[in-house]
Amino acid sequence: MTSATLHLVAPTQTERGLLILAGHLTAYVEHRISRRAERRELSLDLLREQQTRRQHPRAVDHALAQLGLTRR
Repeated sequence: MTSATLHLVAPTQTERGLLILAGHLTAYVEHRISRRAERRELSLDLLREQQTRRQHPRAVDHALAQLGLTRR
């Protein structure tokens, strides 16, 4: 009777396979989430840098002079 009870308590081969599959899917999803968070963080850093970058007041005049155009 005890051996019959042990077989009923242990997960079946299908259940073990499903648990392994669930573990792989969880790892895959967590990896994608972390990669997306990294890309988002990089994008936000670039955006902050672009928004805070100050142009030199004479930079436009210099660029126009290099092109041979009159200054502002």
